[in-house]
Amino acid sequence: MMKSLLLSLLLVSVLFMNSFSEVQGRKWKGKGTTQNLESVVTGRCYDYIRIVNPAVGEKNCSEIWEAFKNAFINKDPCSILPKDYELFINLSLHPIPPNKSLFWENNHLLVISFAGRGRHYMSLGDTLIGFFGDLLNWCGQANSSGLDYESCPTTEECENNAVESFWRMASITYAQHSSGVIHVLLNGSAVGGAYPDPGFFADYEIPNLQKDKISQVVIWVVDDIEGPDRDSCGIHTVKILEDRLKTLGYDVTCTDNYKPVMFLLCLDYPDDSKCTLSSSAPAVQRGPISSGRGGSWDKLMFVSFVGFLFRFALVF
Repeated sequence: MMKSLLLSLLLVSVLFMNSFSEVQGRKWKGKGTTQNLESVVTGRCYDYIRIVNPAVGEKNCSEIWEAFKNAFINKDPCSILPKDYELFINLSLHPIPPNKSLFWENNHLLVISFAGRGRHYMSLGDTLIGFFGDLLNWCGQANSSGLDYESCPTTEECENNAVESFWRMASITYAQHSSGVIHVLLNGSAVGGAYPDPGFFADYEIPNLQKDKISQVVIWVVDDIEGPDRDSCGIHTVKILEDRLKTLGYDVTCTDNYKPVMFLLCLDYPDDSKCTLSSSAPAVQRGPISSGRGGSWDKLMFVSFVGFLFRFALVF
């Protein structure tokens, strides 16, 4: 009897502990926090203000890290709002040069290459705010000062997670501080269309553009080298975008397969037919010097020879 009672108590204890463990250590579907997160982002901060873009001036990288961490630490991972990052944003903010803003959808790595880390354009990832969090993952835990390195919630599990809310706030801020001619690089091969709606550009950036600061919106729709041509200027989702921007009063231009971007893509596909260079200009003849140039060449040789003879005569 006593043995049976002990076994029952043990079974109840095991079930209770399993249930408690599931509640305390719930596993999300997303990847956990990037290892060594503090060292990575603090290093990025110093790299940005010292090497990448020292023109932004001095920034307190330790203070920026604390503001970033306090936005989501000790909180329910599904209850993080964009406004929680306001202090981080204010500490990291710096001007975006006019005519340099580069918005995008569905071509993250291409944008990084094309912008050249701010040398050619300054995408969100080329600002200190975006550079700080680019390609990283993070989340905290309710009632805990630690980071969750095992798993973090995906947007499908909850929209108000630490990473999603960070990029919403970053996108809003980036749009508000863009000016002059702004550029939009879209992927014409993307499934569902080049201009996703809902999407960050549609939902957080377009509504926060400052109309009085924008002189023109330049759209580039570029297909993947080996991808299909699903969308182009004037049709499908790109037309929806063009119409939306024009309705808002913007001067809009659109170009398909913008050559500078295509040249960049062709670095990885040099033998593809789309990467063949052609020109209507006549070929440049390379061979013996023509008679037209020969006279000048003969005169030069003659003057040089006379000069040599004169120096020789002076010596002897």
